[in-house]
Amino acid sequence: MNEFKKAVWAWQKVALVTLTCFMLCGLATLSAAEKPAASPADSGGKSELFKVFVKELVPITPGKGKFPRSFQMGSTTGEPAERPVHKVTMSDDFWMSRYEVPQNLYQAVMGNNPSRWGGPRNSAEMFDWKTAREFCVKLTDELRKAKLIAADEEIRLPSEAEWEYCCRAGTNTEYSFGDQPQKPGDEDKQARILDEYAWHTGNAAGNDPPVGALKPNPWGLYDMHGYLWEFVADPWHDSYENAPGDGSVWGSRTGDQPVVVRGGAWTDRFEQLRSAFRNRVTATTVSPALGLRCVKAKVKKSEN
Repeated sequence: MNEFKKAVWAWQKVALVTLTCFMLCGLATLSAAEKPAASPADSGGKSELFKVFVKELVPITPGKGKFPRSFQMGSTTGEPAERPVHKVTMSDDFWMSRYEVPQNLYQAVMGNNPSRWGGPRNSAEMFDWKTAREFCVKLTDELRKAKLIAADEEIRLPSEAEWEYCCRAGTNTEYSFGDQPQKPGDEDKQARILDEYAWHTGNAAGNDPPVGALKPNPWGLYDMHGYLWEFVADPWHDSYENAPGDGSVWGSRTGDQPVVVRGGAWTDRFEQLRSAFRNRVTATTVSPALGLRCVKAKVKKSEN
C-alpha cells in the first residue's frame, strides 16, 4: 500500500509541474470535469464498440497449443506477499482482453467518463473496485442483448491467478520478456528494455498514450506490465499460504478487506511491474493510475 500511495503522490507532483508549465506558456488546459465527454458515437456507436471489444478478446486455452495447463505463481526473490511460490493448474478456458478497457468503451457502457487523462482509446481510470465490477455486469448485459456473447457467458474481472498466468504468457522470468528490465548504463528509474513494453515512471512523464502503443507479451496482450494498475476479482491476502491451485478467485471480500491490483503503472518504478508483483488497495481507491482489464468466461454452473 505504501508503494501505491507513493505512486499517487508522484502523479500529483507531475501534474502540478505540467500545469505550471502550461500556465507559463500561456496555454489553457481543461480539468477532467471540464473536458467535453467523448460521445460513444464518435467511434462509430455503441454497437461498433461492442463488436471491437469482442473481436479483441484473446482465447486462452490452458493445456492446448501454446498455453500450458499449469504454471508457478509467485516469486522466491520478490516481496513476502509473493510467497510461497505454488503450482496453479488452470481449470477452464477463457478469453482475456487484449487491452485495458479504453475510455470510449467505458463511456458507452457506463454513460460517463471519469478519466483524468482523456482520449477515446486511452485506458479508462478514476473509478473504484465496485464500479469496475459494475462495468463488467453492464457490459455482459449489453453483449448478451446484442448476441455478441452467449447467454451462459459473462464479462468479469480476472482472478489474480488468471491475471498472472496471462501476464507471464508461458514464461517463468521476472517479466514476460526476460529477467532484466535495464540495459547496461541505465541508472535509477531508467529501464530501456522495459521501455519497449511498458509505460512506467522511467518513460511516461507527459505521455498520454492509447492502449497498445508498445509491444505485447508473447500471447499478444498489451500493457500487462505498466500503463495502469489493474483491478482483479480477489480480495487481498498477505501471502499465498493456502491459496487455491485451480486458478479460481480466492474467497469473497468481506467488510473493509482490501483488494488486489496488478501490473504496476506509469507512476511506478520497474520493480513494481514484474509479473509476480502484487499490491493492495482499499476497494474505494480511485486513481489516475488504476483501471481494469476484462475476461470473458463461461458462467459457473453454481452461478446460474
